Amino acid sequence: MKKPALSIAALLASSALLLSACGSADQGGAGSTGGTAGAGGDHTLGLAVSTLNNPFFVSLRDGAQAAADEAGAELTVTDARDDATQQADQVANFQTQQLDAVLINPVDSDAAGPIVSPLIAGDIPVIAVDRAVNGAEVNTFVASDNVEGGRLAAQALAEAIGEKGQVIVLQGVAGTSASRERGQGFTEGIAEFPDIEVVATQPADFDRAQGLDVATNLLQANPDVVGIFAENDEMALGAVQALGDRAGKDVFVVGFDATEDAQAAIKTGTMYASIAQQPEELGRAAVEAALSILNGEEVEATVSVPVVAMTKDDL
Repeated sequence: MKKPALSIAALLASSALLLSACGSADQGGAGSTGGTAGAGGDHTLGLAVSTLNNPFFVSLRDGAQAAADEAGAELTVTDARDDATQQADQVANFQTQQLDAVLINPVDSDAAGPIVSPLIAGDIPVIAVDRAVNGAEVNTFVASDNVEGGRLAAQALAEAIGEKGQVIVLQGVAGTSASRERGQGFTEGIAEFPDIEVVATQPADFDRAQGLDVATNLLQANPDVVGIFAENDEMALGAVQALGDRAGKDVFVVGFDATEDAQAAIKTGTMYASIAQQPEELGRAAVEAALSILNGEEVEATVSVPVVAMTKDDL
């Protein structure tokens, strides 16, 4: 199976072109104020993040902050700590503070609909980032192509294990679009390899400690497993811990996000690959979409940021 030919440099270039061409759809944490005035003017934005206990979302926040700073907009960031009830309170506070637009990275896509509905009713632009909002029509959804990423993960794992053998899947938080779409893409991709069997699938909530526990249990129950796909790198790194000396030798692990820790594991050979997202660009694109809407411009209903499979060769 050939790996995608797209290099990381090309990925960044294509993303830059995508974001520059992008316009925007019709229809607590600390705040900070950015530098020189620009397209953001005096606009105030709120970013409700699912959790900052994950390097991916820290990078997403940093990208959003950089874009706000460059535009002269004020960005207030909150951390829900993976608690949908807490996120609901934080978003309600954004409305009370009369912020101009709200960016939400939902804890739970289904729970997010009722959370943002009062904003939509009040004509406050809402931008979903990385995870979709179900049950409400937001202005735009900024995300990586998670389905394609899942397919790329399947191809990478198949390559690692010689296109045959038993594999297990560690799922993310139930109800999130990211978990659902990555799982969908992986299922579609792995179906192309008739000699590969998925023998177990279980949530580990995008968490490294849970990834360790779940992988340990599944490996004990399925001793012939030769591959693991984890829907994010935190779970993948937990699986690497569970495998110990077997990681990268007897059992190959593919993650998703290409975080710094995952890239380090790929370099040492304990992880085979990760699907490279660009969390900074997700945050930046979400802020740019919000400011475009506030400036009366049109934005696409969905803004996709490209992904690519990253192996040791790419590093």
